[in-house]
Amino acid sequence: MKITVLGSGGWGTALALLLLDNGNDVTLWSFMEEECRVLREKRENPMLKGVPLPEALHLTSSMDALGESELVVMATPSFAVRATARRAAPLLRQDAVVVSVAKGIEKDTALCLTQVIGEELGGYKGYGYATVVEILSAALQSGLFLRDLDGKNEDGTIRPYHLGHFFLVIDTEAFLGAEAFKETAGTILRELRNSRKAPGQDRIYTAGEKEYEAWLSRKDKGIPLTGEVQKEFILIRDELELPQIRFPFE
Repeated sequence: MKITVLGSGGWGTALALLLLDNGNDVTLWSFMEEECRVLREKRENPMLKGVPLPEALHLTSSMDALGESELVVMATPSFAVRATARRAAPLLRQDAVVVSVAKGIEKDTALCLTQVIGEELGGYKGYGYATVVEILSAALQSGLFLRDLDGKNEDGTIRPYHLGHFFLVIDTEAFLGAEAFKETAGTILRELRNSRKAPGQDRIYTAGEKEYEAWLSRKDKGIPLTGEVQKEFILIRDELELPQIRFPFE
């Protein structure tokens, strides 16, 4: 599988190495060309000293690889998630799966980073076909992290990964019951919406509202076509030899 990891910090590099060891074709993207140059020359990330970067790991500061990547891993710092997602959006394949491993919340909006990515990539049904998978792993339960995630012992032998990932599916009837759940959830949402607003803001959004408004807009105005989808339309037209067809985005 062709995979691009966006973000060449310690966390992004460790994940890139893990994906590479599992037989994937991996590209590690750096925001700055200077950072990428250091990685290429040293074949080592300063944040993971002693862990070599194999020649098979592609290193770049260009996002061109996104056009061929089936899986894209967002591993940038929280403050860079929105800008990176916005820059990546027109380059993604229409069937690309986007995985968020970035930690924290966005400072100005207090949104979870998967929400930030969803806003920029249109991670809801019907727009962009990008899927954002949120990895809930704040507590690794004494698991390995950073350089220890290279998957190897000191003698170079492979070792199993001791990781703790937390996924939760709730049947409300098994807890406090559906009606009590609805009442409590409604109270929380109403109190959130009536909270003091940030300067310059006239509304507080709660989970799902922005996605719903985007759906209403798409329903009336249609679905925006990414650059990759536009290229596919042109390719199909040319293959079918239909020169009389011209698209408004050409």
